[in-house]
Amino acid sequence: MPVSIAEQQLLDVLRSDGVLNADQAARVIEEADRTGVMPVDILKRDRLATEEAVATAQAKILNIPFQDLSGKTISEELMNLVPRQVAETFKLAPIAAEDHTLVVGLVNPSDYRAIEAIDFIAQQNGFAVSYRIITENGWRFAMRSYESEHKEVAQVVEMARAKMAATGPLEKDKSEEKDETIESVIKGAPVSRIVAVMFKAAVDQNASDIHIEPYGNVSRVRFRVDGILRTSITLPLFLHAAVVSRIKVLANLKLDETRIPQDGRIRMDVSGRPVDFRVSTLPVVDFEKVVMRILSADAAIPTLEALGFRTEHVEIIKSEIRRPHGLFLVSGPTGSGKSTTLYTVLSMRNEEGINIITLEDPIEYYLKGANQSQIRPEINYSFATGLRSILRQDPNIIMVGEIRDSETAELSVHAALTGHLIFSTVHTNDALGVTPRLIDLGVESFLLSATLNVAIAQRLARRICQHCRAEIEVTPDARKFVETEIFRVPKKYMADRDPQTVKLYRGAGCTHCAMTGYLGRVAVCEIMMVTDTMRKLIESGFPGDEVKKEAAAQEMLTIKQDGILKALDGYTTIEEVMRVTRE
Repeated sequence: MPVSIAEQQLLDVLRSDGVLNADQAARVIEEADRTGVMPVDILKRDRLATEEAVATAQAKILNIPFQDLSGKTISEELMNLVPRQVAETFKLAPIAAEDHTLVVGLVNPSDYRAIEAIDFIAQQNGFAVSYRIITENGWRFAMRSYESEHKEVAQVVEMARAKMAATGPLEKDKSEEKDETIESVIKGAPVSRIVAVMFKAAVDQNASDIHIEPYGNVSRVRFRVDGILRTSITLPLFLHAAVVSRIKVLANLKLDETRIPQDGRIRMDVSGRPVDFRVSTLPVVDFEKVVMRILSADAAIPTLEALGFRTEHVEIIKSEIRRPHGLFLVSGPTGSGKSTTLYTVLSMRNEEGINIITLEDPIEYYLKGANQSQIRPEINYSFATGLRSILRQDPNIIMVGEIRDSETAELSVHAALTGHLIFSTVHTNDALGVTPRLIDLGVESFLLSATLNVAIAQRLARRICQHCRAEIEVTPDARKFVETEIFRVPKKYMADRDPQTVKLYRGAGCTHCAMTGYLGRVAVCEIMMVTDTMRKLIESGFPGDEVKKEAAAQEMLTIKQDGILKALDGYTTIEEVMRVTRE
């Protein structure tokens, strides 16, 4: 489908502004013609132009001013004038209302429905209209004024406080009264609204976990965003038990059981998306703590490149997943992205002629075409018992969520010996630690040497926000650290680099990254290839010195070295590399 005149104009303006060169513009046109993908989407996907650059170019073409909404808030007067539903439906934001003129920002200035809606609102209220072009990120930031969770929580806390006062005081020596009061609050609107606001805020901020815990005289709600916990909401302590109970009701857990941990699941639509919350409760002093893992049911599985794997590692992985049988293992601590990497490689093998069966706890992504099974230890359906059963299901590829005991390890090795390709994860610090870990679980070294194909160890480092990334002055200590490590990097990874040139970057902090300087995460990894020499070393007890020599002969890049190279390329910071690779 050929590009339109308007799209060609946009590319021409981006070229004249120095955003694109001739080759890049030609490549965008060729791909748009071939695939039917909009040129704007290609520009964003391949990071050829920022949202601001595209919006500025559109502003020049349409002769409509560009407005940066970063850091801007919408007044209550404007929110009352332009309802939230209209702003969300048409991706617009009211900016100002002065001198009988309503100023409105549009993400898509060619959306005639949005213009009709605003013209109607302005006419009803006696305003003329002046339009601005805004970016989608700017619109999202402005929309926070409509959905300020802190404001809404404050309102419902006051409602709950009044309800508590009306029902009776929560005195510790009146346990019967206390139970009745909590139950009455749970059944009422305030706590339900608090939990709903909490869920929505966590999903909107792309949090991976929610922690609800007593903290002194308050109940603290923290979200884990990009691997770091941040306090998002603080509630009065008198609401803690009611909030926990509300979550237990939603997860079908026992309300009257507070002495032992419980696990459950909540499935609901949040912001128009189906989301799973995996709930875990833990008794602590006088209270219970709740942690919820957030799993988006419709999340797209990323590519290896999008995860941050370098080209050399992608080629190794592509080769290894095409083997007919053996063990493909990914290691790292909790939250290091192991499962996501496995889903990515499974999606690469998800073909018509391949039968893929998975055993998972929990199922984090839904892979169309794969047969995914959730283990249930409470009814004795474990990784080991599940593995025995699925071997009778004629699988080509088996994914076992985690090898955590000797029985699962032994069954996985025997499945690999009998012609199956096994993907799984192991908890070790590095790739070289995978072999000793499996031997420690009782796997015979001669069986392991015959089945292990590759071991990957990975971490997730926070990615520098591309909106506020800037080069920084390199301190003498940082320069010494980087230069010392660089000279140990295998030569093939240094082909286009000057070891004497050290450039480092950091995010200055902006509204896109909530002033943290980081937005998203990037994988840093190391890959141990199981060559013929490595197989002999596994059989002979895996002697440390000999193994390190073979790793050097393979030109194996360590996690720390991969992280430093990514820091030099501007993907992350040296501080992040040191944080995620410290032993």
